[in-house]
Amino acid sequence: MAKRYQVVITDFLDDDLEPERRILGEIADVTALAAHDEEELVGRIEDVDAIILYHELTLSQTTIQRLNRCKIICRGGVGYDNVDRECARRKLIPVATVPDYGSEEVADTAIGMALSLTRGIHLYNSRLRDRVDDWSYTQAVPLVRLRPRVFGVVGLGRIGTAAAVRAKALGMHVVYYDPYKPDGYDKALGIRRVETLDELLAEALVVSMHCPLYDETRHMIDAEALAKLTPGSYVINTARGAVVDTRALPDALATGQLAGAGIDVLENEPPPDDDPLLVAWRDPDHPAHHRLIINPHSAFYSEEGLLDIRLKSAEACRRALLDMPLRNVVN
Repeated sequence: MAKRYQVVITDFLDDDLEPERRILGEIADVTALAAHDEEELVGRIEDVDAIILYHELTLSQTTIQRLNRCKIICRGGVGYDNVDRECARRKLIPVATVPDYGSEEVADTAIGMALSLTRGIHLYNSRLRDRVDDWSYTQAVPLVRLRPRVFGVVGLGRIGTAAAVRAKALGMHVVYYDPYKPDGYDKALGIRRVETLDELLAEALVVSMHCPLYDETRHMIDAEALAKLTPGSYVINTARGAVVDTRALPDALATGQLAGAGIDVLENEPPPDDDPLLVAWRDPDHPAHHRLIINPHSAFYSEEGLLDIRLKSAEACRRALLDMPLRNVVN
């Protein structure tokens, strides 16, 4: 009788797991642990054959060292800062990602936030709802025409590229900063490369974050970076929460250095009620109340995108369990 493998999904999902069983059902039992903290995994994953990890918890060295026969850790998403890749490598456990599941959705969200902010759509809706001022376009003065303005992309990966193409379609000039991107992408896409983040900040009306989270990108957009923007600029983050130091946003919005910000991801999710960003956002007397959009790490989501990520995560596990060549390994 063929061996039945054991696959666990650590977090995020807690349903009948039909998509995963569609791919793995013939060879494995699939279980959703629905954990919200790494400590909840103790005694539940040590002897599993494969792990699918989403974004609600971390797999640290402490946990990975307890794995006895795991053949793959699949991060159900693009980013992988919540898994200790080096520890997994030392234990000869591949860490794979699903880099292509939601590129369209995240790029669409970034552009949607940018349009809502730069055209005053969010501001008008928020202020009219709260009866702040006259029923007039003057509530959002001044707004500028987008066509000659610069859309700055930080990180020209799959999603950054998709956002760049969309911004070009709006008639914006696109510049990007990505020191790890080989030469030639600017020519292929008809956009312009800059050599430093400071150059991008000085030019951009909109700065859209699409970079991974590393030590060098943590709090890349902080108070010092915001001060280098042209007053009245906008910041969008659909990447990883910690690439923007959100503690700096309320002051930048209050002074007008930022005219608006769109934040889909936060450093701590869900954030505590005393998070300075949320305090300002919920305060009717703070400019952030009308000029800040916060979403609950939802840019990836569409029904099609969610199914993609589930099927592709399961397929990655199936390939590992059957000793087939692996894809998208990041360690």
